[in-house]
Amino acid sequence: MAYGRGGNMGGMGNMQNLMKQAQKMQEEMQETEKLLDEWEIVGTAGGEAVVVYMNAKKIIDGIEIDESVIDPEDGEMLEDLILAAVLDGYKKADEVYREKMAKFGAMGGMGGLF
Repeated sequence: MAYGRGGNMGGMGNMQNLMKQAQKMQEEMQETEKLLDEWEIVGTAGGEAVVVYMNAKKIIDGIEIDESVIDPEDGEMLEDLILAAVLDGYKKADEVYREKMAKFGAMGGMGGLF
Protein backbone atom coordinates (compact mmCIF):
# COMPACT_ATOMS: atom_id res chain seq x y z
CA MET A 1 0.00 0.00 0.00
CA ALA A 2 1.52 3.29 -1.10
CA TYR A 3 1.11 6.61 0.66
CA GLY A 4 1.55 9.69 -1.49
CA ARG A 5 4.25 9.71 -4.15
CA GLY A 6 7.00 7.16 -4.33
CA GLY A 7 5.59 5.04 -1.52
CA ASN A 8 6.46 7.54 1.24
CA MET A 9 3.99 8.59 3.90
CA GLY A 10 3.28 12.00 2.32
CA GLY A 11 1.66 14.30 4.86
CA MET A 12 2.82 12.30 7.88
CA GLY A 13 6.20 14.03 7.86
CA ASN A 14 4.48 17.39 7.82
CA MET A 15 2.28 16.34 10.74
CA GLN A 16 5.35 15.29 12.72
CA ASN A 17 6.99 18.66 12.00
CA LEU A 18 3.86 20.47 13.15
CA MET A 19 3.78 18.43 16.34
CA LYS A 20 7.45 19.19 17.02
CA GLN A 21 6.84 22.90 16.43
CA ALA A 22 3.80 22.84 18.72
CA GLN A 23 5.80 21.08 21.43
CA LYS A 24 8.64 23.59 21.09
CA MET A 25 6.19 26.50 21.31
CA GLN A 26 4.57 24.96 24.39
CA GLU A 27 7.99 24.64 26.05
CA GLU A 28 8.81 28.27 25.21
CA MET A 29 5.45 29.37 26.59
CA GLN A 30 6.10 27.48 29.83
CA GLU A 31 9.49 29.20 30.15
CA THR A 32 7.82 32.57 29.56
CA GLU A 33 5.14 31.75 32.16
CA LYS A 34 7.94 31.04 34.67
CA LEU A 35 9.61 34.33 33.74
CA LEU A 36 6.31 36.16 34.39
CA ASP A 37 6.09 34.50 37.81
CA GLU A 38 9.54 35.85 38.70
CA TRP A 39 9.25 39.31 37.07
CA GLU A 40 9.04 42.07 39.70
CA ILE A 41 6.52 44.83 39.07
CA VAL A 42 6.44 47.92 41.30
CA GLY A 43 3.25 49.94 41.54
CA THR A 44 3.38 53.33 43.26
CA ALA A 45 1.09 56.10 44.42
CA GLY A 46 1.47 59.39 46.25
CA GLY A 47 5.01 59.98 45.03
CA GLU A 48 6.04 56.49 46.21
CA ALA A 49 4.39 56.99 49.60
CA VAL A 50 2.71 53.66 48.88
CA VAL A 51 4.62 50.99 46.97
CA VAL A 52 3.14 47.63 45.93
CA TYR A 53 5.30 44.73 44.74
CA MET A 54 3.88 42.01 42.50
CA ASN A 55 4.83 39.71 39.67
CA ALA A 56 3.70 40.05 36.05
CA LYS A 57 0.76 37.75 36.82
CA LYS A 58 -0.52 40.30 39.37
CA ILE A 59 0.31 38.25 42.46
CA ILE A 60 1.03 40.83 45.18
CA ASP A 61 3.86 39.88 47.51
CA GLY A 62 4.52 43.10 49.39
CA ILE A 63 3.33 46.59 50.27
CA GLU A 64 5.34 49.45 51.76
CA ILE A 65 3.62 52.49 53.27
CA ASP A 66 5.45 55.66 54.26
CA GLU A 67 4.44 56.68 57.78
CA SER A 68 3.76 60.22 56.58
CA VAL A 69 0.57 59.07 54.83
CA ILE A 70 -0.81 57.19 57.83
CA ASP A 71 -3.40 59.52 59.34
CA PRO A 72 -5.77 57.88 61.85
CA GLU A 73 -8.28 60.63 61.06
CA ASP A 74 -8.22 59.95 57.29
CA GLY A 75 -8.15 56.22 56.62
CA GLU A 76 -9.93 56.75 53.31
CA MET A 77 -6.93 58.61 51.87
CA LEU A 78 -4.64 55.68 52.70
CA GLU A 79 -7.13 53.23 51.16
CA ASP A 80 -7.19 55.34 47.99
CA LEU A 81 -3.38 55.42 47.83
CA ILE A 82 -3.15 51.64 48.26
CA LEU A 83 -5.74 51.08 45.56
CA ALA A 84 -3.97 53.52 43.22
CA ALA A 85 -0.63 51.73 43.77
CA VAL A 86 -2.23 48.33 43.09
CA LEU A 87 -3.87 49.62 39.90
CA ASP A 88 -0.55 51.15 38.79
CA GLY A 89 1.13 47.78 39.30
CA TYR A 90 -1.67 45.95 37.45
CA LYS A 91 -1.28 48.31 34.48
CA LYS A 92 2.47 47.66 34.36
CA ALA A 93 1.94 43.90 34.77
CA ASP A 94 -0.54 43.89 31.87
CA GLU A 95 2.03 45.61 29.65
CA VAL A 96 4.74 43.07 30.50
CA TYR A 97 2.34 40.14 30.09
CA ARG A 98 1.15 41.34 26.68
CA GLU A 99 4.72 41.97 25.51
CA LYS A 100 6.05 38.59 26.62
CA MET A 101 3.04 36.50 25.54
CA ALA A 102 2.39 38.24 22.18
CA LYS A 103 4.54 35.79 20.24
CA PHE A 104 2.24 32.96 21.30
CA GLY A 105 -0.86 34.60 19.82
CA ALA A 106 -4.12 33.01 20.89
CA MET A 107 -2.23 30.24 22.70
CA GLY A 108 -0.99 32.78 25.24
CA GLY A 109 -4.54 33.46 26.32
CA MET A 110 -5.41 29.78 26.75
CA GLY A 111 -3.69 29.41 30.09
CA GLY A 112 -1.20 26.88 28.74
CA LEU A 113 -3.89 24.37 27.73
CA PHE A 114 -2.27 23.75 24.34
